[in-house]
Amino acid sequence: MATIRNKKISKTGGVCLSFVAVLAIAAATLFTSGKPIEELSENAAVGRKSVITAAGATLPLPFYSEAFKMYWEKNDIPVTYAGIGTERGFRSLKNQQIDFAGVDVPPTKAELDSLPAKSILVPTCMGAVTIAYNLEGVDNLRLTGELIADIYMGKILKWNDARIAAVNAGKQLPDKEIYPVFRLDGSGTTYIFSDYLTKVSTDWKVKIGTGKALTFPRGVAAAGNTGVAGLISKVPGAIGYVASEYAVSFHAQSAWLKNADGNFVQPTSESVTAAASVGDATGMITDSEVADAYPISCFTWVVLYKEQNYVGRSRSEAEETVKLLEWLISPEAQAITTQVQCSPLPEKAVEYAKSMLKEMTYDGKALRK
Repeated sequence: MATIRNKKISKTGGVCLSFVAVLAIAAATLFTSGKPIEELSENAAVGRKSVITAAGATLPLPFYSEAFKMYWEKNDIPVTYAGIGTERGFRSLKNQQIDFAGVDVPPTKAELDSLPAKSILVPTCMGAVTIAYNLEGVDNLRLTGELIADIYMGKILKWNDARIAAVNAGKQLPDKEIYPVFRLDGSGTTYIFSDYLTKVSTDWKVKIGTGKALTFPRGVAAAGNTGVAGLISKVPGAIGYVASEYAVSFHAQSAWLKNADGNFVQPTSESVTAAASVGDATGMITDSEVADAYPISCFTWVVLYKEQNYVGRSRSEAEETVKLLEWLISPEAQAITTQVQCSPLPEKAVEYAKSMLKEMTYDGKALRK
């Protein structure tokens, strides 16, 4: 089969499967009491709705879906979250269409300055970007960051390449072409993945770099974590980067990655938490030097406006938003993370999140003391 180069997924052609397309659309269209987030005008604020509405990163979507469902049932406060990607979620917040945006990447100063008012960044959970693959008969594949970078850069084309074989002694690697899969949309998952590769591969750093949307030299594009994981599960020889919970949901194989301390590690709640033992809760934690840390671990956050009196919001509506986020970082909600292959916040991150929520105001008066 010929090498695949930068093919976009469509509903009708290529290697796209209707099953994957339907799942990708479903993940991006969680409905509010009115329209889906995507149908809201990107140029006009819509005012307060009868629900707490949020949108953004797909990495924490399984956690948010379960947590917000529980909150709704416990408090009779409807909460919806649309997994439309970090970039689109931030844009929806900028247009004041949602109560908060989910992001997997801390916004840059330029992005924050583009907002109509000051915002705060609140960590909500931790996650991992898994290197998922589809290779029958080859479980527990081992990879290094340099190998992954070279696969995506087109330097390694076959699964039985000598460099892959060198770190997988005793495994029968097939003479099969590798099909890299990457995100079509601007995504925090892509940023986390590329941030890691930039740290471990000089060639990647110089030629491709770090970003939410990149030009990949080789591979197939799919929308959202759901689209990438679904495509990997259907295409023998495929490899891709997805949030760990999506790899599990689609029964994809997950590679063991060599970390900065030289150990091969799988993404688990323990290995992700280990990565957060150094650094703080406001930045990237990829390529951690902690001995048992998974190298593509991350925090995920929500961004919301510090001053909550905007587009007709009442104080009670602002207070409900704060209550939701306070509950989201509570032990009860954090316990949900491990059920959906995410990881709970370490205590220092919880304390930081609490301090950020205390900065929120309504008409200049603190919503929390």
